Amino acid sequence: MKTSSLFKHNYQSTAQVIINQGGTSSGKTYAIVQVLFSLAITQKVVITVVGQDIPNLKSGVMRDAAAVHGSSPVFQGAVKNLNKTDRIYEFDNGSLIEFKSYGNAQDAKSGKRDYLFVNEANGIEWDIYTELALRTRKRIFIDYNPNSGFWAHEKLIGKPGVELIISDHRHNPFLDDNTRHKIESLKNEDEELWKVYARGLTGRVTGLIFSKWSICEAIPPDAKLLAAGLDFGYSQDETGCLLVYKQNGELWIEELLYETELTNTDISKRLSKAGLKKSTPVIADSAEPKSIEELRRLGWQITGAKKGADSVNHSIDILKRYHLNVTRNSLNLRKELEKYKWKTDKSGHSTNQPIDTCNHLIDPLRYVALNMLKLKPIKPNTTRLPYAPSSYQGSVYEELIGMA
Repeated sequence: MKTSSLFKHNYQSTAQVIINQGGTSSGKTYAIVQVLFSLAITQKVVITVVGQDIPNLKSGVMRDAAAVHGSSPVFQGAVKNLNKTDRIYEFDNGSLIEFKSYGNAQDAKSGKRDYLFVNEANGIEWDIYTELALRTRKRIFIDYNPNSGFWAHEKLIGKPGVELIISDHRHNPFLDDNTRHKIESLKNEDEELWKVYARGLTGRVTGLIFSKWSICEAIPPDAKLLAAGLDFGYSQDETGCLLVYKQNGELWIEELLYETELTNTDISKRLSKAGLKKSTPVIADSAEPKSIEELRRLGWQITGAKKGADSVNHSIDILKRYHLNVTRNSLNLRKELEKYKWKTDKSGHSTNQPIDTCNHLIDPLRYVALNMLKLKPIKPNTTRLPYAPSSYQGSVYEELIGMA
């Protein structure tokens, strides 16, 4: 099994609570999962991995678990069964690794465990963590990107029995150079974003562009489909596609595609597989006329976005007049909305221009706004049941620790 220094630090730690604060692609989650599998084969234990919700678990830590299991003949031989429905790895020695999400503190009171891993902990409420921690016998692992200060900084870091490990992409020996370059290039766009995602430090980031957005469980059945938005990428940038609906003066958005190294033929196949009908209007980046024409010849009703002078700010102005409801499964769009902000000058003042990163789904959302939306939306209907979205808490980033 190939491991990083993060595996060693987490495996050998004797702290009761081990906090892994890290930048993007630092390998912290993968290393912790390797630790959990190692613990499971050396002793009979129950291990609980907790995430904000099931989509986050499936797209993140559960993929890492599958990779860790598949990369080691020892782990493969030790796992007796994988219950995909209940998301449980069962080991020959009686150990269990279970993947769970809890809606509230009352739900978290059920079950006890030997080890607990709280993945992306800044998406989990303190009272849920407290109930889980009370029912954990041996050790707790926590990881997160330091987007902002939260309960780990306020209530755990610096307390007895708590170890803080700060990591970034430089600690991950398995990362490709293109990804490293993308992470480091954040410094050219925004110093604070670079500090958070390239160095794993808690930043002081202000100026997020979109604040009026929420997570919803599903698109309302009576919502009107406006169009699909499509942004082209290839080797380093993702091709992004989403669906935009409108209901009661609000927008409802569902992510369809977010992937690199797709040809136009690949894009066509992916969109069909995602259930998009070729009769659905698609608004794409007008800077790619050749790609638009190729998809049109493949049968898609596709057109370029109506760009003009200051079209980026104009489309942002349109979108900011609506409340945005983003489906829970739209994980990449949710992450972009949490990072998309105005550029700042050397004095820290906003330039009124968005950074040109973290936007491979936001850009196609803007394309739909340019072609399909008027500047002034209908006054929202405040009755939102049964499709009322979960509340989303945005906050100013605070620098609470300064460790290199």
